[in-house]
Amino acid sequence: MKLSEHKDLKKEILALPVKEKDKLLLRLVAKDKVLTEHLHFLLLEDESNLSDRVAFIKNEITDVLEDLNTTPKTSAKDALLLLRKLTKQINHFYKVTKADFEEIELKLMMFNASPMNFRFKVHSLTKNHEQLLANYVVKSILIVLRKFEKLHEDLQFDLKEEVNKLLAKVYDSYVDKTALSLGLPKQID
Repeated sequence: MKLSEHKDLKKEILALPVKEKDKLLLRLVAKDKVLTEHLHFLLLEDESNLSDRVAFIKNEITDVLEDLNTTPKTSAKDALLLLRKLTKQINHFYKVTKADFEEIELKLMMFNASPMNFRFKVHSLTKNHEQLLANYVVKSILIVLRKFEKLHEDLQFDLKEEVNKLLAKVYDSYVDKTALSLGLPKQID
């Protein structure tokens, strides 16, 4: 049920005494973990906390992907599992902070550091992990590019080199056919 569909309810909520509204608000916030974290971030944290959060995730990306890149028998299945885990962490960061630039920066860093060529294949009768990874990477990059286009042009300028580096990496790997078929650009201007 959406509040916008029930205008009478909205009026009644606004007419409630402040003490009653506060009590209801606290009960609602307590039911949603992400909303609680978002309010904590908005009300109790500052710019330094945002840079701490970004630094923590950057370290996590670096550690996880260095391990993946140095493991002798890395496969597309391993990479896909780790990329999904890191993406989930970045998405949670975005839900809490609503920091567009930092989200894009983290995802670009993650995909630029991830392997896209593998010497070992996981043989499965039901799944082609290399193709699953290719689809996941290209579709994720397309989403990042849509968000990138909405940034202010000065912020786009700051990330442009990383975006083009990632696009070049994609087109130099086995992911290139998937990238072409899904309409991923070869570079941005």
